Amino acid sequence: MNRMKGKKILAALGFFSIAGVAGGCSQPAPEIRYQIETNQPCQTMAYFGASDAWSMQFIGLWPQEKQNQIADWLFSTENDANGQPKGIGLSLWRFNVGAGSTEQGENSQIASPWMRAECFLNPDGTYDWNKQQGQRNFLKLAKERGVNKFLAFLNSPPVYYTQNGLATNTGRGGTANLKLDCYEKYARFLADVVQGVEQHDGVKFNYICPFNEPDGHWNWVGPKQEGCPATNREVARTVRVLSKEFVDRDMDTQILVNESSDYRCMFRTHETDWQRGYQIQAFFCPDSVDTYLGDTPNVPRLMLGHSYWTNTPLSDLRNIRLQLRDTLDKYNVDFWQTETCIMGNDEEIGGGGGFDRTMKTALYVARIIHHDIVYAGAKSWQWWRAISGDYKDGLIREYTTDDNFLNGRVEDSKLMWALGNYSRFIRPGAVRLSVSAFDQTGALIPDGDTDQQGLMCSAYKNVDGTYVMVVINYANEEKEFSIHKGKVGNTQWQIYRTSNKEGENLLPVGTVKSGKTVQIPARSIITLQGK
Repeated sequence: MNRMKGKKILAALGFFSIAGVAGGCSQPAPEIRYQIETNQPCQTMAYFGASDAWSMQFIGLWPQEKQNQIADWLFSTENDANGQPKGIGLSLWRFNVGAGSTEQGENSQIASPWMRAECFLNPDGTYDWNKQQGQRNFLKLAKERGVNKFLAFLNSPPVYYTQNGLATNTGRGGTANLKLDCYEKYARFLADVVQGVEQHDGVKFNYICPFNEPDGHWNWVGPKQEGCPATNREVARTVRVLSKEFVDRDMDTQILVNESSDYRCMFRTHETDWQRGYQIQAFFCPDSVDTYLGDTPNVPRLMLGHSYWTNTPLSDLRNIRLQLRDTLDKYNVDFWQTETCIMGNDEEIGGGGGFDRTMKTALYVARIIHHDIVYAGAKSWQWWRAISGDYKDGLIREYTTDDNFLNGRVEDSKLMWALGNYSRFIRPGAVRLSVSAFDQTGALIPDGDTDQQGLMCSAYKNVDGTYVMVVINYANEEKEFSIHKGKVGNTQWQIYRTSNKEGENLLPVGTVKSGKTVQIPARSIITLQGK
């Protein structure tokens, strides 16, 4: 049966329930049936996260009750009295280790104070552990709410170690803005920061990324923010020196590479030269002698990348990730997506300008999450900024009301809650399971788990035995499906929905058993949690 024609017939017969769940014995088969292939495990999921850049340096100094509300939204795994989640339960928090542009002020050549960052290191080589206080407050708020994995990342080495004395690469080419005699000093600084924060704040950085987007052309075209380019050779040299420092100190913090600005740089060259391309091969193929990191202590067989610029057209959204996965598999490398937001080429939702609280951006990002996990095989998925201003790069919107940025108000977004459809329910250690889709005649639908303009479905099994399904309805009309009970039995599923309706933010909307029809409203996301 034609899917749209079938939909109209079912609608005419009255098989769509207002509550969102229906299922009677005489009900016709839904237009699509998902089967969770419990004997076809895919990747084991790690963490969902976001970063504190650059807002938490100020917001972490706001009145405590406002900090607590933000922290609850981002980190809480508790439910209210009605069973509705209080927050999205992020399981990893990214901390931006500053390079010292704040101390330089306007001389940093970074115009906005929001995009500057303090540095723990003083000019005389001593440390001031009172620096980055707002960000450190949020480390502790996250830990108090159950987050136990933390990642430190740097946009630039400390200004005392850079070739131009700045935290930006202004006026230079595409090589690392690091003095040749400062590689060891940079490694000592990174080790000192990991140990110092744990000693003073009781928070351990499990992971550290010494470079952020070293292949990004923005890193050498202007001083908008802290940033530092690097070639693969410079990255490898830094990582080896840092590895030795960690080994000498008996530290088990993992060193991650390469936080690529574009997936295409990871498996070929793209808008740069060979010195910054073919990164998977460069770091994890033994033939790449100068840059091979596969046998380096504290370096997992893992690549980090950012999904900017690869989301349109829809064919690229799928195909670039398939190419990335092919190369990762060839060299037996895992993958984390560690940063993204909306950019100018995301024209479907109007580009990055202007904060959007609605499902328009939420659905667009959910589709990216689905493709990163299902097609690129991402084990971790992390958003860029937790909080932002009037731009589509924050989960939460801030409005400062104080000239020193030390007070204001915040508002949540459907984007934040849509991320929660994944992060709140897919917990560390969950195994993604393959999903097959069948039509009303029982015929297999090729790639039926992903209709880029309709339903997209992924499934997981948590370590506690609970099943999770996340279903996105990108279409402008209500859809329906069922969950085949052949592999999961007569499971009872609790449904949580995020939609444009006020208050529908991971809202519990009823239960359904396997085999029964599930209604998913137009332009909404649901998570089904089954036991």
